[in-house]
Amino acid sequence: MNLLDTVLRCVATLVVFLTFPLLIGQTEHKVMAHMQGRLGPMYAGGFHGWAQLVADGVKFAQKEDIVPAGADRRIFQMAPAVSLLPYLFVLLAIPVGPDGFVGQAVDAGLFFVLAVMGVGVIGKLMAGWASANKFSLLGGLRTAAQLMSYELPMVLAAASVAMAAGTLSLPGILEAWEWYWIPWQIIGAFVFFTAGLAELQRPPFDMPIADSEIIFGAYTEYTGLRFALFLLSEYVGILVVSALTAVLFLGGWHGPLPDQLGWLWTILKTFALAFVVIWLRVTYPRLREDQLMRFAWIVLIPLALVQLALTGIIKVAIS
Repeated sequence: MNLLDTVLRCVATLVVFLTFPLLIGQTEHKVMAHMQGRLGPMYAGGFHGWAQLVADGVKFAQKEDIVPAGADRRIFQMAPAVSLLPYLFVLLAIPVGPDGFVGQAVDAGLFFVLAVMGVGVIGKLMAGWASANKFSLLGGLRTAAQLMSYELPMVLAAASVAMAAGTLSLPGILEAWEWYWIPWQIIGAFVFFTAGLAELQRPPFDMPIADSEIIFGAYTEYTGLRFALFLLSEYVGILVVSALTAVLFLGGWHGPLPDQLGWLWTILKTFALAFVVIWLRVTYPRLREDQLMRFAWIVLIPLALVQLALTGIIKVAIS
């Protein structure tokens, strides 16, 4: 890989990082408006409210950037970037198509992406602690508790796929993938996707930012573009979790089209899963804190262990 190739891969990843989350955000506006019968998001700019996202961006840019008097100023200002940037490095390691169509192939790519995704949660903890606000601190502590509960089933589900493929490399997992992995790993897919939603604090797992109880959790004191960066990190997180689920459990670039169009399958599967994320937000109410924790420890972790045992048994039987 020469310097020009490296630069082109980095630029392409940056373009995806800056545009795809906005597409998901715009889609969320429209899908929620249709499902909830809300007319507001359909007016901005004329046809189907195409300018709603632009209007939101202008609104955030015009708002004053306020730092509370009692806040730890440096940590408060760094938190949005710490929450957002890890997802950029994760996108670099996710394969889009065959024949090296990836930002940077990493031998232990699965371990890398799971480790780096956990860093983003530190940004929310920093925001909650540095804001000098009891609601922000409570939201940050809820974020930490939720991360610890849902990280374990997520890792166990991912480990099942790695065991089936015999590698931690994401391109290697896709090269070993066969169609019968879909029914074989279906439990792991459910666990991984659900735990991913919980780590993103998306409804119905949005207790850390419950606006009717603790205003907006760790983001309560943020305004303007810093608040917009937290929202952007949420949409990039949807993109990353959907893409990883597509790669690990749905075969990524595998599909009826020729290999040269495999990237199209990866994108279609990713956006289909992103639609499910939006659909769940509109459909299900928020879980209580005790329900949220019980679901992780009593439902998801046992299911992940069952999937791991099933993978081991079938792997031994096949070999």
